[in-house]
Amino acid sequence: MTQQPLDGAEMAILINRFEGIARKMTNTLYRTGRSGVLNRARDFSCCIVTSDCDLLATADSLPIHVLVGPNLMAGAMKQFHPALKRGDAFLHNSPYHGNSHAADHTILVPVIDDDGVHRFTVLTKAHQADCGNALPTTYMGAAVDVYAEGALIFPAVKVQQDYKDIDDIVRMCELRIRVPGQWKGDFLAMVGSARIGEREVLGLGREVGWDKLAAFARQWFDFSEERMASRIRDVPKGRATACSTHDPIPGTPSEGVRIFAVVESHPEEGRITVDLRDNIDALPCGLNLTEACCRTAALIGIFNSISGDIPRNAGSFRRIEIKLRKNSVAGIPSHPTSCSVSTTNVADRLTHAVSLAMAQLGDGYGMAECGGCLPPSSSVISGVDPRTGERFVNQLFLGSTAGPGTPFGDCWLTYLHIGNGGMCFIDSVELDELYQPIWVAERRLMPDTEGAGRNRGAPSLFVEFGPVGCSVELGYVSDGSVNAARGARGGGIAGAAGHRKRHLDGALETLSNCGQVTLAEGETIQSICCGGGGYGPPTERATSRVLHDVAEGWISRQRAREVYGVVIDDSMRVDEAATQRLRAEVTATGNVTTSNGGFERSSS
Repeated sequence: MTQQPLDGAEMAILINRFEGIARKMTNTLYRTGRSGVLNRARDFSCCIVTSDCDLLATADSLPIHVLVGPNLMAGAMKQFHPALKRGDAFLHNSPYHGNSHAADHTILVPVIDDDGVHRFTVLTKAHQADCGNALPTTYMGAAVDVYAEGALIFPAVKVQQDYKDIDDIVRMCELRIRVPGQWKGDFLAMVGSARIGEREVLGLGREVGWDKLAAFARQWFDFSEERMASRIRDVPKGRATACSTHDPIPGTPSEGVRIFAVVESHPEEGRITVDLRDNIDALPCGLNLTEACCRTAALIGIFNSISGDIPRNAGSFRRIEIKLRKNSVAGIPSHPTSCSVSTTNVADRLTHAVSLAMAQLGDGYGMAECGGCLPPSSSVISGVDPRTGERFVNQLFLGSTAGPGTPFGDCWLTYLHIGNGGMCFIDSVELDELYQPIWVAERRLMPDTEGAGRNRGAPSLFVEFGPVGCSVELGYVSDGSVNAARGARGGGIAGAAGHRKRHLDGALETLSNCGQVTLAEGETIQSICCGGGGYGPPTERATSRVLHDVAEGWISRQRAREVYGVVIDDSMRVDEAATQRLRAEVTATGNVTTSNGGFERSSS
């Protein structure tokens, strides 16, 4: 019997039901995760894919985790385990079989109906503070290959059968990972989250009927595709090429890693093509992208650039063609290429290249560059806590601003990085000092470091912290001290990143962009995260908004004059006549100065 099309009310109800299930999974993981990465920073994602491995629902998830990857991982699960049964669960973190990077452990649970038919797959992905790497960090920027990383790789390995743990796999992780109790707690939280999703989808299928849910998925994908096509029809036709450059670290060219994107808009067809094939081969370091992160980063660039309330799922993705080549730094990696830092650094640069190319197509499209990520304020910290005598490993989220200016408004201040979409939380200073033996000396925004523009980017953030009663080791892979975030369509560059170590005698040592740093008691590390680039010429910013920025302390009166062309008198009023003259002069000469903030620039 042919399934009748669902009406609008049924469609709205069912997508909200599926997204509600994803949120229940998310809430379970957030409330039961053991590590600070999960229960404080919220660095995880939950989603649902169809039995055909099409992405369906991703509510409250990090974009870099879920846009592409869940489909590939679900496909690997089906390939390696063709006879799926209820009660199965699989652990997946293989960068060569659809995962984002080895540090993102993913639990996949196939939803099997009462007749034994595979209907959907639920996925819970959680970043690990320690995944068994050779060094106590999950960001191995200098790893020459996956062997140098050292992480255990699980390509859709069964970890539960008949709802019971397969203890052999659990013991392998407990033996390899430095803080096994923390990992085991997160593992149980992930399994619990996925089982909540399984239970809820089974209940929905029994309530509504599996045939109706299958018909809904098909119709939802078609609806989403048409929404995407309709939005692309408004994008100016054209072809644009842009490049974004990651700072050099060990294993990269001396000029850094240049990522090129060629974007073609075909509004008459309702399609966009992103060609990433003209990028260098994979490098002997951890910055290489997985296929999942490469495709996802390109999608993020497109969705951020065109606006519109478009569902992010397999249907809307049909309208975007992404061209990759094998063994490229931004392509499809082969074993044993290291992709340890795949979710952040070069992935962000790929998104920037796509966004900057879109900005060339016309005003109102694209966006500025987001600030580089993973400065020491986002480092993985490890050591032995003198209060308990126990070893600890955790990633800090002490702050990163980085938000770019867009065609529609100013930055999202606490964006962190472009791939997380502002979804991760910033750590409370008090909680970080409670959970790790550290003290935070200072955390503050830095005036006059924003990417100036019609719509401005975020200012830089300064953080200084150090250990208490012990030594600690910090691992980070910073970007943006050499190549700060650039603006789009005449917007300005933002404040650069910086990182220094303060020794016991007060001397300051400039640190490299990528490193493992040991701090003794009494020493501190100073971290500056990048600001975000601006969108549109600064002299087009409304004078009232510039005055507000000065009043709020975002920028100085001097910067308002020199960069925005706005003259503010001693009584904090805009001198409109002087401003008009100055802006006319700036427009005629193009002589607008910008500042770049940060410490003295460091190389690898």
